[in-house]
Order: sequence, then C-alpha cells, then structure tokens
Amino acid sequence: MSDKNISRREALKKMGVFAAGAALSASGLTAASNLHVKSDKKMKVVAINGSSRKDGNTADMLNLVLAEIEKEGHETELIQLAGNTINPCKACFACAGKSNCVFDNDIFRKLYTKMTEADAIVLGSSTYSADVSSTLKAVIERASVVSDTNPGMFRHKVAGAVAVARRAGAMNTIDTINHFFLNKEMYLVGSTYWNIAYGRLPGEALKDEEAVANMKNLGQNIAWILNHLK
Repeated sequence: MSDKNISRREALKKMGVFAAGAALSASGLTAASNLHVKSDKKMKVVAINGSSRKDGNTADMLNLVLAEIEKEGHETELIQLAGNTINPCKACFACAGKSNCVFDNDIFRKLYTKMTEADAIVLGSSTYSADVSSTLKAVIERASVVSDTNPGMFRHKVAGAVAVARRAGAMNTIDTINHFFLNKEMYLVGSTYWNIAYGRLPGEALKDEEAVANMKNLGQNIAWILNHLK
C-alpha cells in the first residue's frame, strides 16, 4: 500500500510515532555527550507502580523510564504496590514534627522514607474510574499530609508521572500525580507528549510505539536534570 492510499488512522499513527522519534533526535538527548556531566555521584531514583497488577503495562512503562536513567549510572528502584493495602490518611496530624506517619500497620512508613531519601520520584498508575488507583491515591494523600506538617521534605526533588489506560481517563491520572508533585515544590519533568500509554492485556502497552518513545524520552530528561544537579 502506497503512502497515498493509507487510511487516516494509519497516517495519524505514523505521524505520532514520527513526532516522538523526531523530538528525541532533535533534542539531542539520544547523544551521550549531551547527557553526561562529569561526576562520580550517583543519584537515587524511586519509581512507584500504583497498578493493582504486578509486572503489567504500568510496570513495563516505568521500566522503560528507569532503563534510560540507569544508562547514566544512577541508582533506581521499582516498587510495586500490587498486593498491598495502604490505609487512607486519618487526618490526625500527629505526624507534625515527626517527619513520617505515626501509624505503622502497613507499608506506608517504609515507602515514605524511600520517597524522601530519593533524588527523583516517578509515580505511575493504571487508570481506574478516570483517576489513579485507590492504593496510589492513599499514598499521595498520606504523603501530602506528612509533608505539609513537616514542610520541605520533597522540595527540589525531580519528578515524573506515568499513566496507562485501556481507553480514556488517563489525563486525570496524570493530573492527580502532577498536582502532588507541584504542590510539594518538586521539579516536574515532561516528555515529547503526555506520558500516557494505551493497553489492557499484559504487554499491550509495549506495542504503543509513541508511548514507548515518550517513556524513553522522559527517562532521558530526568537523567539530564539529575546530571546537572550533581
């Protein structure tokens, strides 16, 4: 089939993939010389997968981001919340002056410590009812209250958001994560386009070529900033 006869759907798909790839090349981020800033210091990056499915599409997208960061020699960790129950915030404000939640009946305290010790945080979630998963929402709410009562705990950390959807609602997922980052004085990193991938069954998001390019570019942009913050 010649280019003159391709369908509108095929043309748009080609245009999207081309735009993502072209932006990677045009930005120069694919060139190691542009990424590197000489330093022996390793930065810590923690990615949290809020999906209820372990090692699914959201994990695949987060791993693409982390792989680019690892190429620059930084330390990365992927934490998957699947299988864990994180209780909602009690709004007791007993965390004031304690730098962590006072309740130790789930994994939140350990998770919050990893977040505050990291130089960069990437939050990812599948889309549930047009928003993040309830588990990740509990993390965001409790982390917000602890950091609000202990100001500056996330200030000047680097941050990136990732969303996966079967079809719709992913923009709300991205917005929920980004609002948390921005309200905590973090440096929000973007990519060529929205950091959203589409897929339902395991592995389907990896077939979304534009999303794959976007996630790689997000990882390279995070690495670029970390290199300059060393």
